[in-house]
Amino acid sequence: MTYNEKLLNRVREALDGQKDLEEKKMFGGICFMIDDKMCIGVNKEEMLCRIGPDEVDAALEHNGVREMVMGDRVAKGYVFISEEAMKTKKQFDHWINLCLAFNKFAKSSKEKKK
Repeated sequence: MTYNEKLLNRVREALDGQKDLEEKKMFGGICFMIDDKMCIGVNKEEMLCRIGPDEVDAALEHNGVREMVMGDRVAKGYVFISEEAMKTKKQFDHWINLCLAFNKFAKSSKEKKK
């Protein structure tokens, strides 16, 4: 499993202090789970952002952003962000903030124990 260490460390730093933060190996890289919900991932050279379906069209207007495709279907609400789209701190923070904002409303893939 390969992933971009520099990008991984940027994401770790950005998420430092988040409650219920967990790192998991997923999607060929490292994913950051917040409150048992996939939030952000890092693979070879891109950041996987779970921003929600309402934000995808606006995100795709940026150079260096593409939809997440698994097999022959698009994963709704997920986009890959290349280095081109997150060169500056402002750009990087934009994507992190979109992910964190959506995470509050995202459904957990894990069943809560009663």
